[in-house]
Amino acid sequence: MNHELNVALLIGAAVLLICVGAVRLSVRLGLPSLLVYLMLGVILGEAGVGIQFENAELTRTLGICALVVIIAEGGLTSRWSTLRPVLGPAVVLSTVGVGVSVAVVGVVVHYALGIGWQSALLYGAVLSSTDAAAVFSTLRRVPVRPRLAALLEAESGINDAPVVILVVLLSAPLAAGGSWYEQAGLVVYELIAGAVIGLVAGFGGAWALRRAALPSAGLYPLAAIGLTVLAYAAGSVVHASGFLAVYVAGVVLGNARLPHRRAMLGFADGLAWLAQIGLFVLLGLLVSPGEFGAAVLPAVVVGLVLVLLARPLSVLVSVTPFSLGPNGFTLREQGFLSWAGLRGAVPVVLATIPLSAGVPGAQVLFNVVFVLVVIYTAAQGMTLPPAARRLGVTAPAEPTDLQVEAAPLERMGADLLQVEVPPGSKLNGVHVDELRLPVGAVVTLVLRDGGAFVPVPETRLKTRDSLLIVTTEQVRDVAERRLRAVSRRGRLARWFAEHGEDRRQ
Repeated sequence: MNHELNVALLIGAAVLLICVGAVRLSVRLGLPSLLVYLMLGVILGEAGVGIQFENAELTRTLGICALVVIIAEGGLTSRWSTLRPVLGPAVVLSTVGVGVSVAVVGVVVHYALGIGWQSALLYGAVLSSTDAAAVFSTLRRVPVRPRLAALLEAESGINDAPVVILVVLLSAPLAAGGSWYEQAGLVVYELIAGAVIGLVAGFGGAWALRRAALPSAGLYPLAAIGLTVLAYAAGSVVHASGFLAVYVAGVVLGNARLPHRRAMLGFADGLAWLAQIGLFVLLGLLVSPGEFGAAVLPAVVVGLVLVLLARPLSVLVSVTPFSLGPNGFTLREQGFLSWAGLRGAVPVVLATIPLSAGVPGAQVLFNVVFVLVVIYTAAQGMTLPPAARRLGVTAPAEPTDLQVEAAPLERMGADLLQVEVPPGSKLNGVHVDELRLPVGAVVTLVLRDGGAFVPVPETRLKTRDSLLIVTTEQVRDVAERRLRAVSRRGRLARWFAEHGEDRRQ
């Protein structure tokens, strides 16, 4: 028994380290790292090393657990200042756009491949969810305009909820599905109830964490992740959308004024990477490469319909109403949104739902979805950066955003901010008195070149300095915004209408 455990730990650790190292390779090639993880799972499976794994129900369960963590991290790292302007189109694209995509793919698959309506609509539902991890892993070298990135991220966080509901409904026996208006009412209820539960968990959790005064900084990230999982579980218990509850709770917590926020985001990011690695390797283990031959042609056909017809139509219908006026989405931006709708782990996980439910043709559906995700994620992932440049939707390079970490000083009614001056920041060269911090905030210590000293008003800040700032709770937000503003535009930030909003990190 101990020998088997040791072997399992050895293999698991080796796979994890290989996957971590593969991230650098995937970034260089412009490929989403999920493809590397999927292929590693295939190599470890029956066609390679020979590990036998055929438990679709276990894969679905573990896959849902991994998606909860991934979606929670997406919510925690979403900045409300960038999310708010695109919330309307994101919601429409995640609901109406999903409906358009499901209908188009379902109709074409039904008539082109001769598949029954239930299975055809299942193809459309399973493939209608986009994957933020797949999109942004290809955009690290070529940043796009902030609102496009925010819209893609918000869509991927929201559209999982209605898609999961549709897949579950379509996987049920037709006789048990009920009338169409009953199913539509169920979808509306699950989405609204899920959003409400997420808001309650987020605001309630933020209130509790601000007053908990936990004895260790490492407990705050654990509590934040625990609150998002609680939101999912509470939503599922009352038959609401747990995925939407997770995302909403994550957004609320990620934008709340919490102690040790940077540590919380770093922990969530690492946990999300671990969930992605485990999920993709597991999905690779589940597939049978010998069955891929028959799935290639249907995958190509369905992929062409999805990429060239369904996705552009869903973007056109959903985003056009928001394209009026000077701040609307241009045709070039809509074209990029259409091409950037990458599929990742979510469709493959969703394909395990009908597979574990014994839906006729579910094995073929799973194989087609797996092949489609691999082919089109590779093709779109490699062409997405040049497409962004060709369409002119890239964003100018900006200095690294300022990172501020806070620790509570409960007895003093104050917070301790730790600020590091990053390369490219215009804090470099600014005197301490030129920071113009509000009354109640003061720079108490500067760490430079391995040493520390108490600054005077004439002290000039330098790149890579670390500042310790004590601020009262009342002026903390104002102090943070002022620091960010000076970091971006210099001591005259107010003249440039720079107010120091906390951008996505």
